[in-house]
Amino acid sequence: MINPAELDVLRTALEKLQTGFADLPRFESTFDADAVSEVMQQVAVRMQDNYPYYHPLYAGQMLKPPHPVARIAYALSLWINPNNHALDGGRASSALEKECITELGNMFGWDAPLGHLTGGGTMANLEALWIARRLQPGKRIVASDQSHYTHKRICEVLGIPFTAVRCTPAGHMDLSHLDELLDHGDVGTVVATIGTTGFGVLDPLPDILERTGQSGIRVHADAAYGGYFMLASKLDENARAVFDRMSDVDSIVIDPHKHGLQPYGCGCVLFRDPTEGRYYKHDSPFTYFSSDELHLGEISLECSRPGASAVALWATHRLLPPVKGGDFARDLDCSLQAGREFWSRLDASPSFRPLMRPELDIVVYAVDSPDTATASARARELFQLAAKDNLHLALIELPTDMLRAYVPEIRATTDTVTCLRSVLMKPEHEEWLEPIMSILESGVSRLTESTAPASR
Repeated sequence: MINPAELDVLRTALEKLQTGFADLPRFESTFDADAVSEVMQQVAVRMQDNYPYYHPLYAGQMLKPPHPVARIAYALSLWINPNNHALDGGRASSALEKECITELGNMFGWDAPLGHLTGGGTMANLEALWIARRLQPGKRIVASDQSHYTHKRICEVLGIPFTAVRCTPAGHMDLSHLDELLDHGDVGTVVATIGTTGFGVLDPLPDILERTGQSGIRVHADAAYGGYFMLASKLDENARAVFDRMSDVDSIVIDPHKHGLQPYGCGCVLFRDPTEGRYYKHDSPFTYFSSDELHLGEISLECSRPGASAVALWATHRLLPPVKGGDFARDLDCSLQAGREFWSRLDASPSFRPLMRPELDIVVYAVDSPDTATASARARELFQLAAKDNLHLALIELPTDMLRAYVPEIRATTDTVTCLRSVLMKPEHEEWLEPIMSILESGVSRLTESTAPASR
């Protein structure tokens, strides 16, 4: 978890930073090291009450540890504490952010997108849908019922009509239902989720683009989770076809604090057409006077934003460029392979019933059971048992019909069923599948023993 070399690198970088201000008159702030140390010992103890997100045995939610270079760069920037709203608040970090935006846009085939970093995917999606409302006033926004719940909430905040599109048992947007909604003529924007939170599946973007075509309907890609897989080389054919059309959408959201190895919060919104920045235009008599250059606050709904996020992302891009064939892309391929191999091992086990084969690195699976009530109870018990062995999973509540599409023989005794969900987003997960499966199988054995009838 802690590598002393990271602290050495931070110290030498801070010394280098300090040389840039050597001409200032000497000034030192007061600092009671003993008092601060006492408080930090308390903080360290309190922070032990966390899951070990950094460890490969954490295979639960979408929590990927920041790369050491991101941690160090973020910490270094706090000695400056830049604010990337206006240039006089974050001159250097604003320049770094603009470079990052160009590099992220290049990933999707966009040379000069409009965009900026945000506090996370929710704020990034809010800005994308706000622009959609400005361009398509009064028009409806539709997204799959497996899209992130914030889309519906954002539409409520913005006063935009919203409709959820049904999903197939595989978790994809149901195109026949989408066709019905488009036939009404009041849809202004279709949100295509590129990596759903629950299953990591990709909405059928080529088909969505074919349906919107020249109609003027916008297509927004919520690629908060899956966007970086644009760089992967081991996608299956359908997934590759989706990513090959990403350059044709109108706006994209991607979260560097998921697969981009960044600390929270670091989201990003990109627009293909830079002229859409005109909708952000506003005046601030006390902010935008230090330069004729574009201030990032002029193309953002957020005001104060941490320049530290831009510094950390820029440093990560220098060490691990977001390009196909590089080390960063190879780690994404490791996650893809881990997801597929884990699914195959579960499928070969009599103890588990996996659902859809993963398109990215998220695997959803049920504990083998005669009925859905028992399946739910066993999933919850196994979740607790595995945690005692330091394997941390996640739970997901699904419509029973979705499970029965993969396990038709299970008796439906409840409307919903609890399943297990694992996000294998660390490149090390590929090498840890054996101990993960061992803990799972051991847990199921203990479940079976505890529910076996007593011998007479």
